[in-house]
Amino acid sequence: MLIEVAISTKSQSDKVKALEAFAELAPLGQKFSVKMLEESINGFLLIGETEAELQSLVDRARREFDFPIEAGSPQAAFRETITRAVTVRHTHKRQTGGTGEFAEVTILFEPLTRGTGFVFASEAEMLSIEFAQSVAEAISLQKEKGLIAGFPVTDFKATLVEGKYHEVDSSLRTFDIAARLAFAELRNRGGVKILEPIMKVETAAPDEFLGGVIGDFNARRGTVEATESSDNAEIVVAMVPLANLFGYGKTLEALSQGRASFSMIFSHYEFANNPRGDDDDPRFPPAIGMRA
Repeated sequence: MLIEVAISTKSQSDKVKALEAFAELAPLGQKFSVKMLEESINGFLLIGETEAELQSLVDRARREFDFPIEAGSPQAAFRETITRAVTVRHTHKRQTGGTGEFAEVTILFEPLTRGTGFVFASEAEMLSIEFAQSVAEAISLQKEKGLIAGFPVTDFKATLVEGKYHEVDSSLRTFDIAARLAFAELRNRGGVKILEPIMKVETAAPDEFLGGVIGDFNARRGTVEATESSDNAEIVVAMVPLANLFGYGKTLEALSQGRASFSMIFSHYEFANNPRGDDDDPRFPPAIGMRA
């Protein structure tokens, strides 16, 4: 799922209606998901595979239901990742009278190859399976909130190296807290980077428009991979950040007087460039496609 549209309603009851409406209106086989936003009581993200599909859902919901829906501009689904191995030890300890709270975890976080996702392993032999599972579930949930920009964290492995517990004061909850805080500590250790989706775009246009097509790709931070002749058209294959492709169809139509066509598919995620050119910013938060 590569594209997000922020949906907002006037009330929580309208939010529930909107969620039901989108589930009802989605054509059979169309893939989309919903992500709730902690900072927005009446809003959520509608996430899908293409700009056209999401726009169609929003348009139909507005036409067929009698409650107001506000939709933001489509945004690329950015991700975050770590770029180096970091070991974090965190101790959660609280004593307020009566039974206290205690859990200590030592977790090794390591980067994985692009597209791997999230992997968890436990080497803490002295810790129960239940406590280790609580750590795994806590990290799995916490990674969806991001570390530096609110985007889900991906392509990393978390290894529970060691865990300490107290016979009375330890519980699934205390290990959940310790694991979440250990993961959050990564934002203070550096090496967290933002990833952006890259699309493979194939455009076919008459020869006289070839220069305009290539120039437009360059303006969109694209890299031309190949050009070839086919029948009466020139085919250009380029890798382009998805964040720079919104509205490409209309631009191409204007460039080619309506005589060009294109297709695009997801290729891979790669480190996002910082459009501000600030090389000292280790996060390089992209100005294009970022959620407010």
